[in-house]
Amino acid sequence: MPSVGRKLLIAGRSGLNLTHTEPLQHFQTRYGAAADRLRPALRAFPPERLRAWADALGADTFVGSSGRVFPRAWKASPLLRAWLRRLNDLGVTFRLRHRWTGFGPDGALRLVGPEGEISVRADAAILALGGGSWARLGSDGGWVPILRAAGVDVRDLVPANTGLRIQWSATLIERCEGAPLKRIALTHSGRTVRGEANITRTGLEGGAVYAVAASVRDEVASRGEAVLQVDLRPDLSAEALAGALGRERGKQSLSSFLRKAAALSPAAIALLREGTGNALPAGPGDLAGAIKAVPLRVLGTDSLDRAISSAGGIALPEIDEHLMLKHLPGIFVAGEMLDWEAPTGGYLLQACFATGVAAAKGVLRRLGAPAPTLATEG
Repeated sequence: MPSVGRKLLIAGRSGLNLTHTEPLQHFQTRYGAAADRLRPALRAFPPERLRAWADALGADTFVGSSGRVFPRAWKASPLLRAWLRRLNDLGVTFRLRHRWTGFGPDGALRLVGPEGEISVRADAAILALGGGSWARLGSDGGWVPILRAAGVDVRDLVPANTGLRIQWSATLIERCEGAPLKRIALTHSGRTVRGEANITRTGLEGGAVYAVAASVRDEVASRGEAVLQVDLRPDLSAEALAGALGRERGKQSLSSFLRKAAALSPAAIALLREGTGNALPAGPGDLAGAIKAVPLRVLGTDSLDRAISSAGGIALPEIDEHLMLKHLPGIFVAGEMLDWEAPTGGYLLQACFATGVAAAKGVLRRLGAPAPTLATEG
């Protein structure tokens, strides 16, 4: 790309969520099956260290009401500019508009740039080439076939933190495309997540959707579809909701009655009709049950390029404890290239930074150089 940090800038479009302040013991569990392998890197460079690094650059982080950490400037650009100034002062050289194309016969890195192909013989190299989402920003997954050809086990890159595809009726699309669903709960595979979602032309997206997307994606991959349950009133028990729905309806239309008695928005009512095939139960108890468990048939996810992040990548058994590829001595890897995934909320960037630091320490160890002290690290 012609400039660095493009994906970071996009991540900061609506506020750069650097990390999260929840206790590290719980923080580490956000990485699912990869939690054990990522734990040493996260402990060595935990959220407070990332905040200290950003603060030292002048970003002055703060903690939001949800525990998420942001720069006070909110955007990513001031932090990126300060970071690049520091790297320039340290003598770092950037070679822009270059693409890594593989290894030469002697193991040298081969790259293609504006002036043609070049070969770089390095004592050590860190690959931090990203996953497969937002290819137009540079992370297009072009490294996958290169490492596979070198004998590295690389799992297919798949969407993570992504929207879900649902085949809506034309009526729902016409009336509700772009409408929010507030204060709902989504349940899949025994896990329930509260939050918000938005109805799109092709399905659902939003924070609550992204939180359950991984298990839904995996079930669709194995069975061809999945059923997602939506609780439109998670703050009320089924009994309390049935009591509210037991009031006299009078001459009100059913939609008006649901809006007043159950406090459902027009979009929530439309989703309820959609999920039940417009065959709403008559009794208050059954109707309450339908409102608290609207079934939606999910047929897939948004494309990899539209996803916030990706899952898959280099299988974790392929790296040693210092993040060096076992098949390629001297080649270290970090970030989203590794086979892990995490929810939004600061967990993605934290693991990218932490594995970056771990890979850098691995390089220093291999070269016999002293590790940086706490005061200079980063």
